[in-house]
Formats: sequence, structure tokens, C-alpha cells
Amino acid sequence: MGPQASAVCSLFFLLQVLAEPAENPDFHLAGDYLLGGLFTLHANVKGIVHLDFLQVPKCKEYETNVLGYNVMQAMRFAVEEINNHSSLLPGVLLGYEMVDVCYLSNNIQPVLYFLSQENYFLPIQEDYTHYVPRVVAIIGPENSESTMTVAHFLSLFLLPQITHSAISDELRDKLRFPAVLRTVPGADHQVEAMVQLILHFRWNWIIMLFSSDDYGRDNSQLLSQRLASSDICIAFQEELPTPQPSHVVTPRERRRLGDIVDKLRQSSARVVVVFSPDLALSNFFHEVLRRNLTGVVWIASESWAINPVLYNLTGLRRTGTFLGITTQSVPIPGFSEFRVRRAQAGPPASQRASLGATCNQECDTCLHTTASFNTILTLSGERLVYNVYSAVYAVAHALHSLLGCSQTSCRKTVVYPWQLLQEIKKVNFTLLGHHIFFNQQGDLPMPLEVIQWQWDPSQSPFQSVAFYYPTARQLKGVRTVSWHTPNDTIPMSKCSKDCQPGQKKKAVGTHPCCFECLDCLPGTFLNATANEFECQPCPSNKWSHRKDTSCFKRRLAFLEWHRVPTILVAILASLGFLSTLAILAIFGRHFQTPIVRSAGGPMCFLMLTPLLVAYMMVPVYVGPPTVSTCLCRQTLFTICFTICISCMAVRSFQIVCIFKMARRFPRTYAYWVRYQGSYVFVAFMTVLKMVIVAGSLLVTNTSPTAHADPDDPKTMILSCSPNYHKGLLFNTSLDLLLSMMAFSFAYMGKGLPTNYNEAKFITFCMTFYFTSSVSLCTFMSVYKGVLVSILDLLVTVLNLLGIGLGYFGPKCYMILFHPERNTPAYFNSMIQGYTMGRD
Repeated sequence: MGPQASAVCSLFFLLQVLAEPAENPDFHLAGDYLLGGLFTLHANVKGIVHLDFLQVPKCKEYETNVLGYNVMQAMRFAVEEINNHSSLLPGVLLGYEMVDVCYLSNNIQPVLYFLSQENYFLPIQEDYTHYVPRVVAIIGPENSESTMTVAHFLSLFLLPQITHSAISDELRDKLRFPAVLRTVPGADHQVEAMVQLILHFRWNWIIMLFSSDDYGRDNSQLLSQRLASSDICIAFQEELPTPQPSHVVTPRERRRLGDIVDKLRQSSARVVVVFSPDLALSNFFHEVLRRNLTGVVWIASESWAINPVLYNLTGLRRTGTFLGITTQSVPIPGFSEFRVRRAQAGPPASQRASLGATCNQECDTCLHTTASFNTILTLSGERLVYNVYSAVYAVAHALHSLLGCSQTSCRKTVVYPWQLLQEIKKVNFTLLGHHIFFNQQGDLPMPLEVIQWQWDPSQSPFQSVAFYYPTARQLKGVRTVSWHTPNDTIPMSKCSKDCQPGQKKKAVGTHPCCFECLDCLPGTFLNATANEFECQPCPSNKWSHRKDTSCFKRRLAFLEWHRVPTILVAILASLGFLSTLAILAIFGRHFQTPIVRSAGGPMCFLMLTPLLVAYMMVPVYVGPPTVSTCLCRQTLFTICFTICISCMAVRSFQIVCIFKMARRFPRTYAYWVRYQGSYVFVAFMTVLKMVIVAGSLLVTNTSPTAHADPDDPKTMILSCSPNYHKGLLFNTSLDLLLSMMAFSFAYMGKGLPTNYNEAKFITFCMTFYFTSSVSLCTFMSVYKGVLVSILDLLVTVLNLLGIGLGYFGPKCYMILFHPERNTPAYFNSMIQGYTMGRD
């Protein structure tokens, strides 16, 4: 602490010797409490600090900065308004001391001047709690780099510092900068407003240019980090060269600027974001005009968004559309006239001797230059001006609280900087319709405006087109922009054209914004909100066409009553049912006749009854399959068939046994007749079939399932089970074996008497059943469409008709049309002829 303080004191004594006081009333106003002001009245973008020789820079040697003088006038206006027209500090006179910091060159000397007491003295103390510096608070500087430099000094004394345009997010760190407050939103809000503006106009392919100082590098990096989480890509980014203090363009700088402009011309990106102080852009835009670059959308950072010097650059309107991010416009009554009014002369030097003075408190050309831009400044609205204006009022409200002011008077007590800082953080008031308070980061959350440069003399040069609200972090109220394009259309700035609905993006190169579009295949869809680079498969019960963005429910296919195939099969089943009833009636009426007895007698009714039941089960094949209908298909049908075929098989065996085996094995035949072997066989086969069906049901699923139609993916086929054909093949295995037995016994009896020779009828029935069942199972194993259900039902009905008409039909014909052959005498004659033929 000791050596540092000694160095500070030595520097102050040196500055006292070197300083040349100037009596410019713009910079001085005596008062009970002084405010310090640090403004850029002259600008040197290189910010050369004179470290090689002990001399404070002479700011007046640099170029005049109109906006710097404008905001300095705002501080003067606010102080004089509080002193003359306000009951905020009754009986108290506010004063000010303002110094030109010439952007970056002159920061240290003014802050030491403000911290010193009379006679430029800064005492060395262990505790500065009760130290009273020259000023109670400081307004400025304007840029973040200078603000941080000054803040490192002021923080040691907790001297309040309110900056009106320094946006660096580092200033939110209250451990490093406990005394810094801002009347402007931070850099993250400025960048967020830019990003939302770019997203609003659906641009995703931009160029970023930035200056070679901390402002350019920090903000460009902040934008890059923000864009990493969005769908915006940076085509390229370039660092702008720093111009010389003389503003003379060197050959190297011209080549560099030319290369940048050429890259801008060659790029497909039409949106250029520029982070740079205004002083570093004059040479660049002159090169843009020299090379006739047009059709660009320029997005300006707050540092140059409302710069009147760049705005007045001839021909700049031809280069494209200018949009910028800046603070909200708040007109201040009476300020436009005050801005160009020359200040009244201050008190004589002898009366101000106690105040002291310092260098860089002069600006011979400021008033004249400001007057030449007064129209633009007035029409554009007081933006940065209000930031300074509200900062002065924030200090005044804090003094009002600290001094215990009433409506008529205030206590004129000593004000320590740390006390005032605490009160400033607590201020909460309304100024020209806006709520003034500082949040926990020390920022005033004032809205930002997106402005467009207009060159219409009847309009504001900086026309508001949108608002950004820091509290909500949202861009709102976007208005119509006048685009400098043919037909006033929004410029396109995309690496690739938007894909059509239902097309996925396939990345090309390293940028996600550069892609080619591929159609989503049938059965897939594009959910653009989830993933634009992959097509999602449809659920199993849905389908999609090519290039679909959603899936639709597949059409459920099953046998329906109004379909022609179903109607035809139903007619056949109805005819079969009626014919079976007719056969039952005929056989019942002629039950004692030889034809009925030779056909099996009572066993005929055992065959015909399952046939009727099977016909009545035909409707279970029509309509959406259910668990009950699937059970009927896999149980009742097959069991009915088994009863019929087992009866035919045992009937064939009996005929052969009577004529060929009775004489050879009489005892065996006697047991067969005595114990009703035919019925025992039929019962045994029926029970065996029930066991097989039960096992099949346990192994396979009986619940209805849906699967896609292989010929039409838009259709879902409802069926009883995905393994239905396997269960059908397993269930019909016994029936196929019985049919082969019946066929074999019928073939063995081909030489029997004509009345008992049923080989051709049984052979026909069993051959048809065997071939149709095998063909159906084969077809079901290779095809999964709805045609399977139709063929399954058709084959079932045809087999029923084959058994009913093929076996019983000829016998009914003989009964009805040849009754003379249905007599015992005729049958006995046929048997005698067969016996005599064999002998």
C-alpha cells in the first residue's frame, strides 16, 4: 500500500506541474457536491498511451466525436435542470467536473484528478472510510476497456461509477468492480437481440466482422458462443485492421480491407454483423463503396448503430440495408435547444482556485460540429443521452435520500463515496415515463431498440423497427423493414435452400446450415422439431407416403359382408347348409331303406350334424377378428371336420371288412360289431383332435393381431394370429391322415358291389380335401394378405360341400329318382352277383 500510494502522490504532483488549466464553462460548474464526467470528445482509435515520456495526451489533436460531446451536454443539462427546476435537492447545488478521455488515451490522469483533494493531494491512509475525494460520483466512460481501467482505481474508494454505454459482461462481477453501475443492458442482451433478429428473418448464414480490440474480440466471441446453440452458422469471420491515428490508409491496410470486401462479395451470405468502434469503420466503408459492394444487410452493434458521421457517408445507402441495436429512444424536453447553446462563463479563476483544474477540458470545435449534426441528433431521438440523463438523476435521488431532504431543504453533510454507492443501488423512481432502478448486477434493464437507417429527409434517420426487453429476453413488436432489394423483398442469406416438408437434411461440409435435401421414404416421416437430419419410422399401426411429415392410420383390412368374394362364399355356404338340411330330411324319411343303411345308417346323421354346425360357423370368418371368433375358427371347424372324416374313414373300413375280412377274421369282426367299433373309433379320433387343438392353442396366440399388407403397406390386415397358418397345418395333420386312410380303404373296396362301392365318392372327397388343405397351408406360408382369409373360408366351405354333396349327393339321387334300386331284393341280387363273380 505504501509504495503504491507514494507513486500515486508523485504522479499527482507531476500532473500539477504539467497541467494547463483552462476556464471552459462546459467542463466546470461549482457546487456543494461535484459529479465527475469522463467523455470521449476527441477520439484516437489506437489508444496510444504515452508511456515513453511523461506527458498527458492532448485530446484536441484527435478527431472530434459528436456523440461524446452530445452525452456530455446531457450531463450538464441534467445537473442544471436539477439545480434550477427540481425540488429533488432543495438548497443544494450540484456541480460537475468533466474531462475528455479521448477514447482510450487519457483514463488514468482524470481519475486520479477526481480522487484527489484540493491542491491535487491524495493522502496515504490505511483506511479511506472517511476520505472525501473531489467528486462524489463519476459518470462514464463510454467503452468497457476504459471503464474497467477507471473502475480498478475507483473500487479502492468505493466511489460510485455509472457508465452509460460500457456493455462488457465482466462489469457484472461485483467482486472485481463493486462500485460500477450501468444504465445500459449488458453485452449478452445486445447479442441476444441480434440473434433473435436474425432468427426472425430466417437468416442462418452470416458473416462476422470485428475490430482488433477487446470490444470486437469479446463481443464476437460472445455471439459465436450464442450461435452455437442456434441454427445460425458463421460463413467466415474477419478481424478489421486498426486505422492509423492520422486516418491515412496505408497500402497494407488497403490490401487487407480489399481482401475482406472481396470475400464479402464472393460469399453467399448476405448478412454481415459488425462489432467495432465507429472510429475503426470509416476506412472499411470507404473501401466497400470503392469496390461497389451492394445487396448486403449490415447489422450494427451499439457502438456505431446511431453514429451520425457514418450515416452521412455519401453513397452508403447503396450498399444495402442497415440495421442496428441501440438503447431505447427517450425524448428529453428542452435538450435539443440546450445541446447547441453555448455555456455561460463560469466564475473568475480566483474564485475557483480552491477547485483546481486539469488538462483536456477544452473542445474548440465541439459546439460547431454538434450544431452541424443537430438535425440528425434531434430526429434520431435521445438514446445515449437518456442513459447519461438518468445516471445523473440516479445520483441526485441517492443524495436526496442520504441528505434527508424534505420538500424545502436538505442537510449539507459530508458525503462519503461508499455511503452514496449504497443509496444509488437502492434508488427506485420514474423518469420521463421509465422506471429507473438497478438490478443485482448493477444494470438498469432498459429496453433495446432495433433501428434501421433511413435516408428519407422527412423521417427519422434511425427508424425503430423492433424492441428487445431484457427482463423477458424477448424481441417484440417487429415492424416492416424497408429493404434495399428489388420489390422490397426480404434478402435471403442461407447456405442451402429450405427443404420441402417431408425432406430430411444431409449435412454437407462442417456447417450444419449447409445441407442437401433427401425425401423421407414411405413408412417414415420428418419431425422437424425433433430432428431435421433423420426421418423417424412410423409406429406399426401407421404408415406414411414419401415426403410425409406425419403418419396416418393404416386401413384395417378383414373380410366384410359387402365385399363380392364374401357374398359369393356366403351364398355357397347357405346352399350347402340348405342342402345338408335336405339330405337330413331325405335320410330321415328313408332311414330303413337299403341305401341309407348301406351309407352308414345312424352314422350318416353323425356326419351330417357336424356339417350343419360347420356351416353355421361361417360368419365367424367375416368381420374384425376377436378372441372368440379366432377360437371358433381353430376349434369348431377342425373338430367338425375330424368327426366327418373319421366317420368316412371308418365307414370305408367297415365295407372292406364286411366283404373281405369277415370271413378271414370272424372273431375280430364279431368284437368290432359287438362293441360298436366304428363309434369308438370316431370318439377316439374326436378326443385326439381336441387334445391336438388344445395343445395348439397353448403354443400359439389366439388374440387377433395386425400386420402390414405386403402388397399395400397402407393397409393393416387383421388376422387371428401371426402363426395362424402353422396352427392350421398342425390342426389339420390328423384330418389329412384320416383322409388318406379313407382314401386307402375306399381304393381297396373298388371291386365291391355297385351299391356298396363308394370308392369313387370317398376318393373324390378326400382327394379334394387333401389337395386343398395342403395348397392353403402352402399359400399361407408365403402370402400374408387379406386374400388368405378369403381362401381359408372358401376352401372350408368347398370341403364341406365336397363331403356333403360328394358323398351324400349320389345316394339322395338314387333315393329320389331310382326308388326301384332302393329295395332289399335289388341289393340282395347285387350281393349274389358279386359272390358268384368271385366264385
